[in-house]
Amino acid sequence: MDMKVAFGCDPNATQLKKVLMDEAKSMGHEVVDFPSADPIYANVAIKVAKSVAAGEEDRGILLCGTGIGVSIAANKVEGAYCACVADIYQAQRATLSNNANLLSMGAQVLGPETAKDLLHAYLENNFDPTSRSAPKVARIVEYEEEND
Repeated sequence: MDMKVAFGCDPNATQLKKVLMDEAKSMGHEVVDFPSADPIYANVAIKVAKSVAAGEEDRGILLCGTGIGVSIAANKVEGAYCACVADIYQAQRATLSNNANLLSMGAQVLGPETAKDLLHAYLENNFDPTSRSAPKVARIVEYEEEND
């Protein structure tokens, strides 16, 4: 399934973002770049998260030194569900079990080949709304809606 995928990063992760955007293009996905030289990673993370949550892109990829900061920032946006991952199983389950619409990774944690593998694991899977995870994901969304 070809998707529209948003990419954003802080200055620590510019090179890895380029590698992953090229990889996503090679997979047949449309890439939307959110360029940023801003060292305040929350700014680009929030922009990408808002865009994905609004449905302008199907999914988003966020990068910073560890992947943690951009994930925390993105998860403050209503409708954004960002998983910070460092291995294949997490990247697969981000979609399959958690219906994450954003994924974050750390450029100072992962090498480019591992990051490409994680990108594939994330983008090649889709959430099954009839799975045993569906009620768990529904509860997260329900809580968010209760607390607007």
